[in-house]
Amino acid sequence: MTDSTANYPAVFTQTQAKTETGESTQPPTGTFGSAFADISPSADFTQIEIGQRLDDFDLLLELGSGAFARVFLARQLSMQRLVAVKISANKGHEPQTLAQLDHDYIVRVFDQHVLPDRDWRLLYMQYLPGGTLLDLGRLVFAAGPPDSGQALLDAVDVALESRGESRPTESVTRAELATLSWPETVAWLGKRLAAALHYANSRGVLHRDIKLANVLLARDGTPKLADFNVSFSRNVSGASAFEYFGGSLSYMSPEQLTACRPGHTLEAADLDTRSDIYSLAVVLWELLTGVKPFDDSAAQAARAASAELVGDTTALDLMLTTREKGITSASLDALPSDCPTALRRVLLKALNGDRDKRWGSGAEFAEQLQLCLDPQARDLVDPPARSWRLRLRPFILPVTALAILIPVMLAGAYNIQHNHLLIVSHLSEQAQHRFVLVTTVINLITFPLGAAAVVYLCRYVILVPRRLRRGPAPPAETQARARHDCLVMGDRVVIVVAGLSLVSGLTFPVLMQLFAGGITARSALHFFGSITVCGAIGVAYPFFLLTFYIVRSVYPELVAHGQTDVQEAEQLERLSRRLPPYLAVAASVPLLGIVAVSFLTAPEIAAVVVPMRVLCIGGIAAFVLAYWLSRQIESDIRALQRVIRSRAPHDLPH
Repeated sequence: MTDSTANYPAVFTQTQAKTETGESTQPPTGTFGSAFADISPSADFTQIEIGQRLDDFDLLLELGSGAFARVFLARQLSMQRLVAVKISANKGHEPQTLAQLDHDYIVRVFDQHVLPDRDWRLLYMQYLPGGTLLDLGRLVFAAGPPDSGQALLDAVDVALESRGESRPTESVTRAELATLSWPETVAWLGKRLAAALHYANSRGVLHRDIKLANVLLARDGTPKLADFNVSFSRNVSGASAFEYFGGSLSYMSPEQLTACRPGHTLEAADLDTRSDIYSLAVVLWELLTGVKPFDDSAAQAARAASAELVGDTTALDLMLTTREKGITSASLDALPSDCPTALRRVLLKALNGDRDKRWGSGAEFAEQLQLCLDPQARDLVDPPARSWRLRLRPFILPVTALAILIPVMLAGAYNIQHNHLLIVSHLSEQAQHRFVLVTTVINLITFPLGAAAVVYLCRYVILVPRRLRRGPAPPAETQARARHDCLVMGDRVVIVVAGLSLVSGLTFPVLMQLFAGGITARSALHFFGSITVCGAIGVAYPFFLLTFYIVRSVYPELVAHGQTDVQEAEQLERLSRRLPPYLAVAASVPLLGIVAVSFLTAPEIAAVVVPMRVLCIGGIAAFVLAYWLSRQIESDIRALQRVIRSRAPHDLPH
């Protein structure tokens, strides 16, 4: 489409000012003539000129033209407003379909006028003076690769000035864009366009013609989808696909290219929103790099060679072959050096030749692009190549085992030393042997039971990430279950450890009574005191170690593979609220040691002074570690919540 607006800035400025004040907008003599002239009844729509009047519209400027339509800036006489008017043949149900779409990132269609005598349709819609993404791309890459969102704002301002409009005052949106890097700006644009696709698809509308020229920009840089090709033809026999679809072909998904082959017919269900997602990813890649992700030069050459051959599909076949091969290393090298790993991952998945491996909805695509805008969140989901968070992801079982065993073994060492000094050393030799036997039997039973219980309760957390890495991906419900289990994994482990500690605490005195003649009441008091301290250690420290690993390493990997639900933001919030009680338990460990001393006699204090000092000093150090881990977990939770809460409860935000 060609832009003719820049040729008439003075006329546009006059017309806009008079429209706003309600004055007459007749153009000055010598520019268009003394008045807007009616179009000749015999004229073809390709013969329409600026300065003519068509039905209720005075045509001021030509905004663009294509093979099947022309678009003008016009003054609507009945409403005294500026609109964009698309003039085309009266075919299909485009107006009825587009009138249903009311979204902040979709150009608003007001209504249509049909001219029966000419069989023309005048579709009039919201006018956006900021140009198109095609204009933006040409301008920003003309001076070299852009480095920030300011390049987008500068391009919008140039478009405004070319149309005779003054630059807008600063706004929150413009201020936000100015702070973004260029890759973040592309993600910012993409998130809004993906939200528009999700909205349209939820109302049964596919775009089918997403390209740079069909995305318009508002004064503040906000993108809006236009020109929904709702009457897409699935059978173009008798005409070249290149003639019919033109430059749109290079943005189409493989399945849509197949549908464009002459004589080929697909059912409506064979093209879905994943095709639009693919096209949007091509647009974003081109904005990011200045070139399309696929080299279609061979197809263009084949098209030129077979221009006279009706029905020749060589060029389309070459385009399909190029897309089947996927993104080449040369295309990947074109990505900016500051392109986040997350954005690269998101676009590559959207450009997958197999639509079953793309993002399943515009909502999912938008959420992933939102993640790319949050430095902390994207670093969690797509950590650097040498990060420990990335390297430890495959080792969930070993890390979980260490997070549990290290605190439990430390607690066990304290328990053994404490019991030996205050209980075992006062027993007979035979009772000591039986004490060791009872302890061994209890440990041989509780440890395997505990391990089995932990593996069972955490099976989704263990198995689902492995399936995602090796493919095929499990169902969305299974992935959601794994994400939920991640956020409660620390609690489940704590329940197992605390439960087994309680069982052993109750079982041990009974077994000692049966097989060793029992223990004194004071020894039982010492035993329950040590079990309480060990229980606190076994509850607090594994929780923080394990939750830190899960939230920082495992859970973000699951977020990268599937659409989260807003309920997960509440699950994250509940996890955040559970941190202070566990911190209180961690703080109680050295306090319990101090309290225990108050129940000891002087000889008993002398006997256990070393273990008590180790317990108190070690407990304080462990609490400091737990506090630091708690703050890190809270920070990670907030970053993940920002991504998940970017979606409204029932739909993406407009």
